[in-house]
Amino acid sequence: MKNLVILGGGYGGMRVLARLLPNQLPEDVSITLIDRVPYHCLKTEYYALAAGTISDQHIRVSYPEHPRLHIKYGEISEIDLEGKKVHLLNEEPVSYDDLIIGLGCEDKYHNVPGADIYTHSIQSIEKSRRTYQTLNNLPSGAVVSIIGAGLSGIELASELNESRPDIKIKLFDRGNRILSAFPERLSKYVENWFNTRSVELINNSNITRVEEGILYNHDEPVNSDVIVWTAGIQPNKVVREMKTETDKQGRVVLTKYHNIPDNEHVYVVGDCASLPHAPSAQLAEGQAEQIVQVILKRWKGEELPASLPVIKLKGVMGSLGKKHGFGLVAERPITGRVARLLKSGILWMYKYHNG
Repeated sequence: MKNLVILGGGYGGMRVLARLLPNQLPEDVSITLIDRVPYHCLKTEYYALAAGTISDQHIRVSYPEHPRLHIKYGEISEIDLEGKKVHLLNEEPVSYDDLIIGLGCEDKYHNVPGADIYTHSIQSIEKSRRTYQTLNNLPSGAVVSIIGAGLSGIELASELNESRPDIKIKLFDRGNRILSAFPERLSKYVENWFNTRSVELINNSNITRVEEGILYNHDEPVNSDVIVWTAGIQPNKVVREMKTETDKQGRVVLTKYHNIPDNEHVYVVGDCASLPHAPSAQLAEGQAEQIVQVILKRWKGEELPASLPVIKLKGVMGSLGKKHGFGLVAERPITGRVARLLKSGILWMYKYHNG
């Protein structure tokens, strides 16, 4: 019996399971899924959990059940590519015949002193829970500084503004305008939304260090009761320590079939993979679809196609609280209630029809 081991029950891992189970998995193959928590987490909604506007249960999805799917909970410490084993903390290693690595990402602190010690995070469900407790225990009038005005920072700031209108929120961004990769119309819309709700935007910021209760912007101190870091990501530490080729961001370089070079038994999906698009749940799912096609052909001994189609992304959606949003759909900018409804609908479809 061959053992397909999937590391991480994120968007990529879940899509692999959804495509193989219940009917596509060959009779001579079993699957072992390894994760830290006993359910799939909707990571794109961690900002709302941290802000206190949704419950923990709202962002959990059960793993599928199948007689040849074995789920193991543990902390992965090392991937031994030569020995074809996955090492776990305080447990026996797990051997694999084929491996799909989907361990996601961690915060990247860009060598800013103190950032890893004195800031909060929304990169895992455990960290999001701790951030929620800290934010919602704040007294009225407290100051929350959010470093990084990408999608996560914007969504956290807007949701927290609705959850805790009694606190002061500062949102720091390195660029001349937030969402600089998007059309200026979207940037202006989001900026106006924040301005009308007294969320302070600080453009052209440069965080030089962080201390307890203080961040330094261009070396000028800014007192803050809580500091949340949303200013960059990097692949999981276990993946960064693998002995394989990586790009400048530390993501694993892959062949056109999504496996690591010279090893057709090890695939990488999602945030840890070097791909031409920015990491996203949508990209991980598209990549997972292709990995399933490739691995099924390899199991059957069939010839692989000369190339795989380019993964097409449908767009990007962001929320501004519960009633407003923004995004790009087919390269067209949309804003307001329609954008928020679209995002809510996408989430509902995923949770109840794909999860």
